[in-house]
Amino acid sequence: MINKKILEPNRVRHIDGGFSFIPHRFMTDGFLSSLEQKEILLYFFLVLVSDRYGLSFYSCDVCSLLQFTPDECNEAIDGLIEKDLIAFDGKIYQVLDLPSKPAQDIGNKLDPELQRKEYRRHVKNIIQQSL
Repeated sequence: MINKKILEPNRVRHIDGGFSFIPHRFMTDGFLSSLEQKEILLYFFLVLVSDRYGLSFYSCDVCSLLQFTPDECNEAIDGLIEKDLIAFDGKIYQVLDLPSKPAQDIGNKLDPELQRKEYRRHVKNIIQQSL
C-alpha cells in the first residue's frame, strides 16, 4: 500500500458553501469509460454547478460555456440521458444517482468489421466538416 502524505497542509480541500462531488464508482465501475468526450465534459460541468440534489438551472448557457455547438450540446445531453446519468426537462438539469452499472456501449456489440466501417465514416465526416 502506498503511504500518502498531505503535500500542502494549508491548502487541504473542504466543502465550503457549494456542493459537488463525483463518486469514486464513476471511475472504478466504468462509467467514465462509457462516455464520449463531450458527455464527460458536460457531466463534470453539471456536477460542478449542481446543488446537493444534483439540480442545475444553467440550461442554454451550458452550450456557450463549454464551447459546444447546439448540435454537440444536444448530442451530449441525449447521451447522458440515455445512459441514465442525468434528467433534463428543458429548463432544469438533474445529475442522477449512479445506476447499478454503466449502460452498455452499442459500439461494443458491433462486429469488428462494422466497427471499422463506422469509424471510417466518422473520420470522413469530421474531415468534411473541417473543410
